[in-house]
Amino acid sequence: MNKKRCEWAEVSDLDRNYHDNEWGVPVYDERKLFEFLTLEGAQAGLSWSTILKKREGYQLLFDNFDIVKISQYDQVKVEALMLDARIVRNRLKINSVITNAHAFIKIQKEFGGFSQYLWSYVENKPIINHWTTMAEVPATTELSDKLSKDLKKRGFKFVGSTICYAFLQATGVVNDHLVNCPCYVKSNI
Repeated sequence: MNKKRCEWAEVSDLDRNYHDNEWGVPVYDERKLFEFLTLEGAQAGLSWSTILKKREGYQLLFDNFDIVKISQYDQVKVEALMLDARIVRNRLKINSVITNAHAFIKIQKEFGGFSQYLWSYVENKPIINHWTTMAEVPATTELSDKLSKDLKKRGFKFVGSTICYAFLQATGVVNDHLVNCPCYVKSNI
C-alpha cells in the first residue's frame, strides 16, 4: 500500500509538522490538554491552519497554559488580550479560556486530574479508527456528544460536540489517521 499523509495536513509545513508529530498522539499532560481545549475552542468558525499560526501567541499570552494563572485573569487582562493580534480577538473566546480554567481545576480536584477524567471515557485506551478516506471521518460521534454534554454541565464554554471531537482527535483519545497514512497506528490491543 502506498503511504500518503492525511490530505488536510498538506496545506502547509506547519500543518504537516502538527499532523506528523502531534495529531492523534495520546496526551496526558494537564497543560497540554488545556492548551488543546483552548485552541480547539478558538478554532470555532475558523480554519485549523489559522489557529496553528497563532499557537505561539496563545502560548505566550496565556502564560504557557498555566491553568491557575489563567483562572486569576481579570478584565484588565481580557482587555489587553483583546488588543493583541497574536491570538483570535474574540471576547467570548477569550473569556471562555478563563471560565474553562476554573472548570478544569474543579475536574482536576474531583478526578485527580483532567487526564484521568478524559481518558476514563475510553477506559484509558485510545480509539483507533480504520478510515480510508477523509469523507468517512465524522465531525461528531456519540463519544464527543457525551463529552460535550458533560463539559457544558460542568460550566465549560466552546465545547460543542464538533469541538470536542476535534479535541479527542488532537489529544489521541481518538486516532483518525487514515489507514494509508504513515502516522496510522494499528491497534494491538
